[in-house]
Amino acid sequence: MSRAYGKEPVGAHYGVGGWLVQRFTAVVMALYTVIALAFVLAAPPATYADWKALFSGGFFRLATMLFLAALLWHAWVGVRDILIDYVHPYGARVAAQAGAAVVLVFYLIWSASILWGR
Repeated sequence: MSRAYGKEPVGAHYGVGGWLVQRFTAVVMALYTVIALAFVLAAPPATYADWKALFSGGFFRLATMLFLAALLWHAWVGVRDILIDYVHPYGARVAAQAGAAVVLVFYLIWSASILWGR
């Protein structure tokens, strides 16, 4: 089976966009890591109360949520690309992608409930 040059299957336009998302989210995660290390090294939390105080501040809580959202988006792009490359039956691939999306959204909601819950 031959394909005409320049003809891509429908839905296979993720290359550059996925690459850019992976790089952007990696930068966000790296910046958070540097900021978190600076906070922890400046005043090392020794007890549960110290850790709770660190995450009770609005800046650190928001930065952590941004980190987690970037992590989950980064994971989505990677999982999606792996499924596109290795799961060829369309129905199985869509089911696996839907399952992965549900799990990642659940993790995002769970993370928010941990950060902003009681």
